[in-house]
Amino acid sequence: MKKSFPKVFPSFIQIEGLSGILLFSVTILAMIWANSPYADSYHALWDYDLGLDFETFNLVKPTILWVNDGLMAIFFFLIGLEIKRELLIGELNSIRKATFPIFAALGGMFVPLTLFMLLNTNPETSRGWGIPMATDIAFSLAILNILGRYVPMSLKVFLTAFAIVDDLGAVLVIAFFYNHGISWLLLGIAIALLGLLFFLSYKGYYSKYLTLILGVVIWILFLKSGIHPTIAGVLLAFTVPIRRKIDIPTFIREIDIIEDKIVHAHNDSTELLSDEQIKQIDYLEYVIDKAQSPLQRLEHRLHGWVAYLIMPIFALANAGITFSADMEFELPLILNICIALLVGKVIGIPLFSYASIKLNLAELPENLNFQHIIGVAILAGVGFTMSIFIANLAFESNPAFSGSAKVGVLLGSSIAAIFGALILRLNGAGRKRNEAAGS
Repeated sequence: MKKSFPKVFPSFIQIEGLSGILLFSVTILAMIWANSPYADSYHALWDYDLGLDFETFNLVKPTILWVNDGLMAIFFFLIGLEIKRELLIGELNSIRKATFPIFAALGGMFVPLTLFMLLNTNPETSRGWGIPMATDIAFSLAILNILGRYVPMSLKVFLTAFAIVDDLGAVLVIAFFYNHGISWLLLGIAIALLGLLFFLSYKGYYSKYLTLILGVVIWILFLKSGIHPTIAGVLLAFTVPIRRKIDIPTFIREIDIIEDKIVHAHNDSTELLSDEQIKQIDYLEYVIDKAQSPLQRLEHRLHGWVAYLIMPIFALANAGITFSADMEFELPLILNICIALLVGKVIGIPLFSYASIKLNLAELPENLNFQHIIGVAILAGVGFTMSIFIANLAFESNPAFSGSAKVGVLLGSSIAAIFGALILRLNGAGRKRNEAAGS
């Protein structure tokens, strides 16, 4: 029987795909702007200080840090929602379903990391080991969307599940290895507030306003404690409940009752509603709110904002590398990141995937072959958003290393995109020819 997918999944794929195309366009724009006669305005924009400065409280940061620490916390909040959904009801909600993408993701993280460490000979650049671990889901899905009929939907599902596990790995790496100078008191207060939200969620109480207010406080506490504030976004997402207050049969019955009352409510005006009709419409809004999962509603509303605004702003702020004759590049770092992204992914993902099947822990998803897995493995070398984010953290005090790392990410990601798309296109074309010959 042919496997079917929820209608929401193609919609998710389309948003991510269009976001990837937009990200590519904005990246080109940032590089042109940063190397144009207006380069000073580019750097002045992202170096401009914004914030609040009181006698007892200071929160002033350059614009680029408001993007990387602030807007990206929303991006990580969305990632947290996606991870929770996949773990509870999605492609990762059972051992059998989760094993294959988990093994693939582990291979896609550990082999590039190991390869980077083996190639790296400069102790000062060793902190960049986390950079080649990441995969950019938006760019990868954009390429799969461009290939269209040449790739099966199951490959997009696999890539999505694999990339979400990869994102979880990147979040853990950032949380444990790219933080410094921790204030345990402030962190303890933040954890206590998160615990309160977890407790309220467990008891069935959820308020978006309370979550927003405490979320801002928790973000500030993480920022001041020395833990990267984007981690607060992920943890906050796990406090959002996935359960609906009322089930669908109850919802339908309530809708029928409301409809009947609105129809029969007396109203002499053709333009205005009666008091009873207003009351029923207000109750309808209440019922609709209770019938929706808070997690699903937030994920749905945030996805467009993150895909079409936050990620492009991040790309615009971070991809503008200015090239000049006197610019210092760390060539070994560029090559190490590029090789680790490409070779590490293309070895690690198929190797670990193959091992999971041979150990009888998983099975190859329907309609896929190992040429698909190899194509996706190359495509997974498109690190971009998360890789650049980790590069900023790893080399925040060394602009030369940070710039070199970004060049390595952009170079490796570009090569991965081209060759991954080519292999998947050739594989899809061959499969189409075989199907036509067989018919």
